[in-house]
Amino acid sequence: MLFEPRSGRLAAWGNALLAGLVSPDEAVLSIVGEDAVHRVEGLPGEPGPVGLTLALGRMRALGVTGLRVALPAPGHPLGLSGPAEFNARALEAEEAVVAAGAALGLVPEVAEAGPAGDVHVSVTWHCLPVREAPPADVPSLGEAERELAEALREATVVLTRLDVAGSGPVAEAALSAYRARADAGREVLAPGYPPRAVRVLALAQRVDLLVSLASEHGPGGAVAASEMAARAEALRPVERVARRALVAAYNAAVEERERG
Repeated sequence: MLFEPRSGRLAAWGNALLAGLVSPDEAVLSIVGEDAVHRVEGLPGEPGPVGLTLALGRMRALGVTGLRVALPAPGHPLGLSGPAEFNARALEAEEAVVAAGAALGLVPEVAEAGPAGDVHVSVTWHCLPVREAPPADVPSLGEAERELAEALREATVVLTRLDVAGSGPVAEAALSAYRARADAGREVLAPGYPPRAVRVLALAQRVDLLVSLASEHGPGGAVAASEMAARAEALRPVERVARRALVAAYNAAVEERERG
């Protein structure tokens, strides 16, 4: 499965809506995707949870001009600017959206109900105050593209050396699914994003897929605990580069608008 965080969909299609490039209905349908419902809780001026359409309109009225993504991990507060409460919530969820133009951030809480094969997924976005400051450790698109090219070479070398590259039927199925989606011209990001951001996102997803295959599927030649630990250690910087690039791609529309 390609790494497509809910925060990325919210930021990308929220930015397209704020720029007047899509309708509210189109934006909300794209954000919700295969989930059942998304609601926003804690918006200033709203006494309770509200739907995405109302929430995005309210955020525009509050001065929001764009949405950025944060994908933090332990020891790496990627895309965050504080305060501590928001950072802690975002780190627990491993993702968040930070507004530009207003000191607000959104952290998703995902709930699942129902039997296997018929799971009902609902998402509550908790709106919290954020510190207006530059986000942590977010590269430019150019930097992200250069880092990714090197990371892809490094990941290939590491996986080959550890005898896990593309091993097993699960890995083959994941790679086939990736190729099928790429060949079908799957729309990534949303209207208003520069072509370079689309290219960087697609490459970051490919690198993330390779790291996921090595981490989760098929032991390959690395069967001992020490070898598994060596694999994780070798791939950690590659995964970090992929996350940085994902954030740079999702944030590109806001960065370009602010420069222009």
